[in-house]
Amino acid sequence: MRWFWVLLLSYLQLLVSATEDGFLPTPDLDEFKEYPLFEYDDVERPKPTQGLLYPIESETRQLRSLDGMWRLVRSDPADPLQGIRENWFVDALRKTGREIIPMPVPASYNDITTDNLRDHVGTVWYERTFFVPRSWEGNQRTWLRFSSVHYSAVVWINGRNATSHSLGHLPFEEEISALISFGGENRITVMCDNRLSNRTVPQGSVHETATDDGNVPVQSYSFDFFNYAGIHRSVHLYTTPLLHISDVEVTTQLSAEGMGRIDYRLWLDGSQDGLRIQPSHLLVQLRDRDGQVAAQQINKAVYHGTLLVPEASPWWPYLMHPDPGYLYDLQFELFVAGQEEGASDALLDVYRLPVGIRSLSWSNDSLLLNGKPLYLRGFGRHEDSDIRGKGLDNALLARDFNLLKWIGANAYRTSHYPYSEESMQFADQHGIMIIDECSAVNIDIFEPQLLEQHMSSLEQLIHRDRNHPSVVAWSVANEPRSTKQGALKYFESLVNYTRSIAHGRPLTAAINASPSTCHLTQFLDIVGFNRYNSWYQNSGRTDMIVNLLTTEAQSWRDTFMKPVIQFEYGGDTMEGMHSLPAFIWSEEYQVELFSRHFKAFDVLRERKWFIGEFVWNFADFRTAQTITRVGGNKKGVFTRSRQPKEVAHILRWRYFALAKELDQCQLPEDLNVYISKHIHNEL
Repeated sequence: MRWFWVLLLSYLQLLVSATEDGFLPTPDLDEFKEYPLFEYDDVERPKPTQGLLYPIESETRQLRSLDGMWRLVRSDPADPLQGIRENWFVDALRKTGREIIPMPVPASYNDITTDNLRDHVGTVWYERTFFVPRSWEGNQRTWLRFSSVHYSAVVWINGRNATSHSLGHLPFEEEISALISFGGENRITVMCDNRLSNRTVPQGSVHETATDDGNVPVQSYSFDFFNYAGIHRSVHLYTTPLLHISDVEVTTQLSAEGMGRIDYRLWLDGSQDGLRIQPSHLLVQLRDRDGQVAAQQINKAVYHGTLLVPEASPWWPYLMHPDPGYLYDLQFELFVAGQEEGASDALLDVYRLPVGIRSLSWSNDSLLLNGKPLYLRGFGRHEDSDIRGKGLDNALLARDFNLLKWIGANAYRTSHYPYSEESMQFADQHGIMIIDECSAVNIDIFEPQLLEQHMSSLEQLIHRDRNHPSVVAWSVANEPRSTKQGALKYFESLVNYTRSIAHGRPLTAAINASPSTCHLTQFLDIVGFNRYNSWYQNSGRTDMIVNLLTTEAQSWRDTFMKPVIQFEYGGDTMEGMHSLPAFIWSEEYQVELFSRHFKAFDVLRERKWFIGEFVWNFADFRTAQTITRVGGNKKGVFTRSRQPKEVAHILRWRYFALAKELDQCQLPEDLNVYISKHIHNEL
């Protein structure tokens, strides 16, 4: 039973602060009114992530999806670790005697059934079977990769522990060659735990509540979106050679004369047999959209280098150039010497990576891409939809990007967690810029254990997304309690660490404190703030926006002398509710609120250091049940089913007007509706 205790200990380490009965303790906030002043110098930095390249097929790699219908069993909420004690992973879940629920993957499990699985707190167990072809056995390695399980997961293959991971929204993988039956049926079992604590990122708490049916665990959290859980993104099996390309890092620059530069670095990983393989050379080729070689290099015993690309086609954001989102194909081919004398070298491994060539820089006044100042216009968003919750949905992803382009946006923030790898690829392809945010939303109760998790979330995010040209900044937090005692040293340590791995991007955060009280902003490169004038402040008074907003933005600027972005503004709007004159919650009120903000933004744009405006939110989304949320948060410009509210058309005029003014873009023919020849000619 030694393996059982090793496994149990490993899992309990994932559930920081777990108690004997399996519940996470409820933090007593009264105890933290006076924060202990921790020192963070001895906080252990995260171990650098290795590997985790996005899985692809190539001449040397095979790829198989495990998406589809899985089987799910829920644990007793009062005993979430029962399945570990009773060895549910050893055999099929049906032998537990518990109800088997068919469950799609990827998807959140919460909205699939018609019972109270939606509000389940604790663990659920997933299972499916799969076959691995005999041809995969031998001179290659087999890997299992999860793109995201929220919040923590333990994985078994054929009853044997394979891997574990905490922090939702991020990928993890493990080689499983020694655990699977080639040519036979295999079983994968996953325990997923949605419980949050004051030391997870994001934070939450679980407490026991008396109900008509006895005591049950209830999870609470301060963030304003539903804590969906499950296997949210795709699950893949893939193969690599015994010695293979395990990681790639690229940086790019574009000179004023149009010369592109790509600096690259590769890492190799090998099994025990693979490490005995000696590569003969590495062929690096950069191919354009037509497949023509734009640059190439041959390396022997060196796995880093530089490619120069004369007259490069730059990566430009949407509406800043007639051909936005230009991507090259960077191809790495690893060779080994032929087995026989005189034989040509044999291809060992191939990996291809899309690359956009662009320069990114910033100053105390601006953010520049390819030497041109940026003005960001877009949204805060959520990965959220009906039935699927936060599950990856390619149809929804395509619809969202079509709407982003229809409305003229050029950017969004991944509020408030890392989005899918597929969405990052879409952003690269369409020229949509990304403020890439980690899961640290409403961070509070600052202590070393939380800092370790916070650093790890940023390290994993940056490692995953560092090669995407669309990423123009990292956001280290959303609305942290940055005015509180203990925040200063906490965020100084966090930002210093993050800057050391920032991979050529500025650091920002979405702040809802004031310039005079925030302990975080002084460490950032770009000031980002959230403010809901005429909604949470001065509700119903759209005549109290312009002066308040311009005064506050100027205060942020005067205090920190950095570029300033408003990351959130808006108001809830019930689709189809109308009122003349405008009344709060009506579509007319949302239009009026936006219009007043536009006026303030134009005043601020003249001051040059104001570099962006982001609406909250792109679309309506689900929240926890409260009396202030009718079916969720209704601040979307689009409904949850991705249909426009009245304000979407107003915002479209705004964003395209900015694009024409700043970048001389061609306006869509359908932007203005014909009314009369006089008005049409004036427009």
